[in-house]
Amino acid sequence: MKRRVVVTGLGAVTPIGNTVEEFWNGIRDGRVGIGEITRFNTTDFKIRLAAEVKGFTAKERMDVKAARRMELFSQYAVAAAKEALKDSGLSMENEDPFRVGVSIGSGIGSLQAIEREHVKLLEKGPGRVNPLFVPLMISNMAAGNVGIQLGFKGKNINVVTACATGTHSIGEAFRSIQYGDADVMAAGGTEASITPIGVAGFSALTALSESTDPGRASIPFDKERNGFVMGEGAGVVILEELEHAKARNARIYAEVAGYGATCDAYHITSPAEDGAGAARAMTEAMKDGGITPEQVTYINAHGTGTHHNDLFETRAIKAAFGQAAGRVKINSTKSMIGHLLGAAGGVEFITCVKSIENGYIHPTVGLLVPDEECDLDYTAGAGVSMDVDYALSNSLGFGGHNASILVKRYEA
Repeated sequence: MKRRVVVTGLGAVTPIGNTVEEFWNGIRDGRVGIGEITRFNTTDFKIRLAAEVKGFTAKERMDVKAARRMELFSQYAVAAAKEALKDSGLSMENEDPFRVGVSIGSGIGSLQAIEREHVKLLEKGPGRVNPLFVPLMISNMAAGNVGIQLGFKGKNINVVTACATGTHSIGEAFRSIQYGDADVMAAGGTEASITPIGVAGFSALTALSESTDPGRASIPFDKERNGFVMGEGAGVVILEELEHAKARNARIYAEVAGYGATCDAYHITSPAEDGAGAARAMTEAMKDGGITPEQVTYINAHGTGTHHNDLFETRAIKAAFGQAAGRVKINSTKSMIGHLLGAAGGVEFITCVKSIENGYIHPTVGLLVPDEECDLDYTAGAGVSMDVDYALSNSLGFGGHNASILVKRYEA
C-alpha cells in the first residue's frame, strides 16, 4: 500500500518576495519582479534584464558563521527550508531525525564560486584557490546545508535535471515517503546563476529575451515572445506522511496525488516537437493520482517564453488532455518571476498549493498578443477566483527531462 503524502510547510525566496506571504501577495498583485541587472556590469552584454532576488540578507535568515560557508544558492535553500519548517510546526525534538530527509536540487550550483576562483587561479596561481572552493560550489551542498542546519539526518539527495530539478526533487521526496523511506522530507529547488558566465552562456544559446522592457520580456504564450528571463531564488516545502501529520495535529495545505517523469530522448535543448514526452509525464501523474484529465482544474505550465517551449508544451497538453485541453485553466508563473531554472519547480509547486488554498488562479501577466498556435486558455488579462480541486505543475529541462506533479485539495 502506498502511503498518502501531504504538504504541511512552505518556504520561498523569490524575485517578488523573500517569504511565501510576500511572494503570494506579489502574485495576487500581478507584480513583475524583472528589472535591470545589478549584479554585474552589462555594458558588453545583449541581455540587460533579469529577475533578481531583492533585499535578501543571509545573516537575518540563518547563523552568520554558517552563512559565510555557503554560496548564494545554498543560502536561498536554507532560508526557504527554515521558513517551511517553521510554517509546518514540526519540532525535531519530537522526531527521529533519521526519518526526516531532504530532497533539494540545484541545476547548476555556484557559478559565482567558479568565476571567482578561476580568476584567482589565473592571476595568483593554484595555491591561492580557496580550500573550500569545491564544497562551496557543488550543487548538492544546498541539500547538505539544509540537512546540517535543520538536523535532518534521513535520506538526503540532490536531483539535477536542469529546469526540471525542483519538480523532480519534490516528486522523488513524494515517492520516498510513499514507500516508507522517510516520514518527512524537505523538498524543492534553489538557484542563483545571475552571473556574467551564466547570462553569457544562455545568451549565446539564444535562449534569453533581449527585451529592455520589463513588462514585455517574460511573456509566455504571447506571439511576440522571444526568450526567457533568468531568475533566481528557492522554493522548499515540507512533505509529510498523512498519519504522521495527523498525529501531531499539523495544518495540511494540500495532498500530493501523483508524479510522472519521462525523457524526450530527442535533443539536448529543444523539447520534442510533438510534445509526446511532456504529455506522457502529465498522463503518468494523473494515472498515479487515479484521476482523469477532466478532473484537473489548473495547470501551472513550464511556460518559459521561448518559441519552442510554449508551442511544444501546448501540443503536449492537447495530447495529454484531449477534449479537456480547451477547458483547463493554464498559466505561467514565470511571467512575473522569470525562470528560476532549478528552483522553478519548487516555487511553482508552492503556487499550485496556494492556488488550491485560496481558490485563485493568477493571470499569465504580459500575455497581450494571442498566438494562433498557442490556442488554449492561458488565463490572459486577469486572475480568476474559482475552486481548484486538482492542480498539475509541469517542468521541462535541457536534456529532455520532463516532470509533472499533481496536487489536490486535501480531504480526510
